Amino acid sequence: MVPCRCSKGELRKKKTEYLEKYSNLGSLAQLTFDNLSSKGRPGRHSERSEESQKYFAQVYQAARAFADNAQGWLVFSGPSGSGKTHLACAIANHRISLGQPVFYISAADLLDHLRSAFSPTSDTTYDELFEQVKNVPLLVLDDLTQGSATAWAKEKLEQLLHHRFNTRLATVITTDASLERMDERLRGHLSDSEFCQVWTIEPASPLESKSGLELELLRNMTFDNFDHKRLELPQEQRQNLRQAYNLAVEFARSPEGWLIFHGLNGCGKTHLAAAIANYRRAQGKPVLFVVVPDLLDHLRSTFSPDSKISYDEFSEKLKETPLLILDDFGEQSATPWAQEKLYQLINYRYNARLPMVVTTCLSLDEIETRISSRMVDPRISLVFNITAPDYRGNVKPTRQTKRY
Repeated sequence: MVPCRCSKGELRKKKTEYLEKYSNLGSLAQLTFDNLSSKGRPGRHSERSEESQKYFAQVYQAARAFADNAQGWLVFSGPSGSGKTHLACAIANHRISLGQPVFYISAADLLDHLRSAFSPTSDTTYDELFEQVKNVPLLVLDDLTQGSATAWAKEKLEQLLHHRFNTRLATVITTDASLERMDERLRGHLSDSEFCQVWTIEPASPLESKSGLELELLRNMTFDNFDHKRLELPQEQRQNLRQAYNLAVEFARSPEGWLIFHGLNGCGKTHLAAAIANYRRAQGKPVLFVVVPDLLDHLRSTFSPDSKISYDEFSEKLKETPLLILDDFGEQSATPWAQEKLYQLINYRYNARLPMVVTTCLSLDEIETRISSRMVDPRISLVFNITAPDYRGNVKPTRQTKRY
């Protein structure tokens, strides 16, 4: 490649021309913070639960702060319609209003431009374009998907993001892919919490009302108020309960694989499962906590003409949610229909290696073989038997107690 002998002024002008030519922000100039409610996208926030509105307000404030001082990486993950592109464009438009250079482009358009740069008729070489994108002070890369990308496309995107991570260049990324299913190297970059902010945005959905955590009792079950000492218990049972507590805390911090708690009613397994869910929510991470009998009722209700959500939509959400917690997996799965639906759900998450927590009073021998064989697979699952007795049975009836 012939070295460029342009002056610094000419180089700056050339960079600006590249940005203006290839950026597709022009048609999205109307997407600003002024016309985005801190409760969510216009016309949608009324559908969100109060909790979702509060969470989106946090995302909104994080985006505004980044727009004022663009440092590090800011990642918005969520399905179409969740508002992530509006947030990304608002950041880009705000930076432009401050006179700062920004390159906004969708991942698909960027790859198309890179491919076309190989054409003999292109007035920009591949190396020139790629270098500009790699080194622009702020890159806003919209709609990063990896599922259908070719090997070449994956390689180019990996090179781009790896370079920007190593050189600590400000970057905004939007994606509809769950972080757990991203490329391992990119996940490693995003785990650097000092440099990267990752916000998962869920759209307003009837599923929000399906979560068991909407119940006040479960919402108040945290690690802080879990009594893992139980001084009245023998030492062996106290140690067992402490170990279960430590496993739950560790899983909540970094959900990988499956964690299966089984034991008697009231031993603390539901409290630990709810504490994991509440911890993840407090971190702004998506989690779906469902009581299995209620889950089966919800699935049946989706066949009603009055249902606000289809069976397929609800089923896909259960299969794909980044962290699923199934509480009280028990005898309600005995009917053929229930067994088949639960098997389909568990088998999908098993094959996709998606994190899950299950609580059950049953021994694994009492669970259908197709399901239990996946639960005992040591490559993905850890099964822990909580040997502590029913907490509620050790308390006088006149005393107001916590429910585990």
